[in-house]
This record gives sequence, structure tokens and C-alpha cells, in this order.
Amino acid sequence: MKKIFILFFCIFAFNSNAMEKKTTFSKELFEKAQLDGKIVVVSSWTKYCSSCASQMKVLEKAKKEFDNIEFLTFEIKNKEIANLLNVQYQTTLLIFKNNKEVYRSIGETTKDLIYEAIKSSIKI
Repeated sequence: MKKIFILFFCIFAFNSNAMEKKTTFSKELFEKAQLDGKIVVVSSWTKYCSSCASQMKVLEKAKKEFDNIEFLTFEIKNKEIANLLNVQYQTTLLIFKNNKEVYRSIGETTKDLIYEAIKSSIKI
């Protein structure tokens, strides 16, 4: 019985954070979005990171609610992108407007705070 409980716990614990994570960031997409006048939201993630999955869920919802914003993601192990953006930690959220970084947070997963950061960047 104990083994079955542990098995169920593991299945549900990993499934709750099981979200497809993939790198959508490229320097070309990043630069083109900025040239097109879009706000660019970039988030970093790593495999099996629960805060990354939580942040990505919020950003997936935001994609549907905000226009003229490019949402890009990358795995923190990609040192080329991490160095380009000066990102050292997973669950880092960056917002760029007019070719400038206007927001940076680490570990932010709260919908209200993420949405407020996006809305504030639109007003700048």
C-alpha cells in the first residue's frame, strides 16, 4: 500500500508541473520584434523547475490577453542566450521596450505581479 501511495504521489507531483518547455528565443526573433515596435517578454526555465512551470502558465495566459507583445523563452543551460541577456537564474523574467530592458525579476510566479509588469511596460 505504501508503494502505491508513493507511486501516485510521484505521478501527480510531476504531472502538475509537466508543461512543455521549449526554447522559442532566437536573437533574430528578439531583434525583429523590437524593430517592429513590439514589447518583448523573455523568460528562462530549466527542466523539472516548478516555479518555471508556474511562471510559464501565467505567460501562456498573458499571450492570449495582450496584443503586440512577443513572448520568448529559453533554457538557462543555453549559455549563449543567457550571456546575451545577462541572465544567471531560471525563472528570470525580462521585459524589453524600445530596445531597452524595462523590467527584470527572478522567481516571480504571481499572475497579478506579472500582469502589472506587462501593463506598466506598455505605458512607458
